[in-house]
Amino acid sequence: MADYLPHTAEDLEEMLSFLGMDSLEQLFAHIPAAVRLSQGLDLAPGQTEPDVAEAFARYTSANKAQFSNLTCFAGAGAYDHEVPAVVKMLSSRSEFVTAYTPYQPEVAQGVLQAIFEYQTLVSRLSGLPIANASLYDGATALVEGLNMASGANGRQKMVISSGVHPHWRQVVRTFAHGTGHEIVEVPLVNGVTDWSSVDSSGASAIVAAYPNYLGVLEDLTVAKGLALANDALFVLGADPVAAGVLKTAGQWGADVFVGEGQPFGTSLAFGGPYLGLFACTLDQIRRLPGRIVGETVDSNDRRSFVTTLRAREQDIRREKATSNVCTNQTLMAVTAAIQLGWLGTNGLREVAIRCARGAHFLFEEALTVQGVSAVSTQPFFREFALRLPRSAAQVLSRMAEDGVLGGLAVAALTDGDDCSVTEGINDVILVTVTERRTREQIERYVDLLRKAVN
Repeated sequence: MADYLPHTAEDLEEMLSFLGMDSLEQLFAHIPAAVRLSQGLDLAPGQTEPDVAEAFARYTSANKAQFSNLTCFAGAGAYDHEVPAVVKMLSSRSEFVTAYTPYQPEVAQGVLQAIFEYQTLVSRLSGLPIANASLYDGATALVEGLNMASGANGRQKMVISSGVHPHWRQVVRTFAHGTGHEIVEVPLVNGVTDWSSVDSSGASAIVAAYPNYLGVLEDLTVAKGLALANDALFVLGADPVAAGVLKTAGQWGADVFVGEGQPFGTSLAFGGPYLGLFACTLDQIRRLPGRIVGETVDSNDRRSFVTTLRAREQDIRREKATSNVCTNQTLMAVTAAIQLGWLGTNGLREVAIRCARGAHFLFEEALTVQGVSAVSTQPFFREFALRLPRSAAQVLSRMAEDGVLGGLAVAALTDGDDCSVTEGINDVILVTVTERRTREQIERYVDLLRKAVN
């Protein structure tokens, strides 16, 4: 699909005038009429950008490289969402790509405003009043949430649902060696956190995921109740795309929201760089990691933007620091702001609905394959776990040979040992559907799954 073209009518007129021409037709007159498009493309009206991109792929089917990539049904924290052409074009502008930490507001108003808009959008996604200027990724954002909880109440015990992504929990355990946090993991039963199975007394933070990493949508009332009972912070790792149709972290009563912002404008890109989303209540604003951009007025009463509520490098205070973060992922944050601004409220809702519809359609069709069953009977959003009648690794390898990345083996995500799936972990796969997947691709997936397991 062609790049986004931002030229206005005035731009075109100026360029044509410089060339001494009167019209675009005159500019292209040297191209033979036989190879020029004389009418609009045969596309149905009102199509979304992913649908149009799919149509263009058919027009260019002669280019085999176009179809050399695997059709992606993998997720587990890194998702194959559509990146609109306008997002690619604007986020690649040199003003954003080369911008450094905006310590000098007099020369960084553009970047500061972009970050301010990003914070506003994250606040809306999270349902919480204060968002920072972004962090490295979702996993380190969770670590910062635990640091915030410990700073707020002085305790070290962190009670974490096994529904939180296994890689996030690994990062938490790694950092806990330095912070001294005691990590208590809560097992899942039928895909849902069994909070009654552990002792939560004296907890500094109660941590849950929405949806959890198996895709399940849990009722978080019990988790919030435990946080209140223990005077602990309720830290929620939530999918920001799901916020298009589901409750926000703030609506669940979370004190801290953390998330992965990769779905908003950042391609899979071999694993990074990604984007840590972070928001919290007003009570925790002085413990917020990283930095905040605020709106003010200058000496001439003009609207302007500055970093606020913290001095430069204030977080590097040796043993007194509650955070070791003094920078962030500004380019990824600006990219996310552009994508969210382009989508708008209705666009984000449409993306979420397309993901959910596609995932539920695939789930129902996959269960018609002999020997395939659901790991959990609970409701889910765009991701779900299936138990196969043979090794997950073997099935996924066979599907990859036919051009489909069929998902991720849960055993690979968890290193084969995890209290989120207690039985037959080597036969479980995690499958994801985004708005980019078409009905044709989903039906082909089911055919290849049937072939691979039988």
